[in-house]
Amino acid sequence: MNLTVAEEGKEYIIRAIETDDEELNAFLFSLGCYSGEPITVISRRRGGCTVSIKDGRYNIDNQLAEAILI
Repeated sequence: MNLTVAEEGKEYIIRAIETDDEELNAFLFSLGCYSGEPITVISRRRGGCTVSIKDGRYNIDNQLAEAILI
């Protein structure tokens, strides 16, 4: 299951990041988005969602959300 189907307000644990793009991996890691970390979908919008990772809130598009497996 990836982040695009996650319920708003519910905390999930990131199981894996599924991408072949090393830049994308590095970007997500810099946000604190890696296996074992909790992540919460705060809200959804048409092109993506707002997530809470550690102490930050980030807007991510659907392509990034699909790469985050929970």
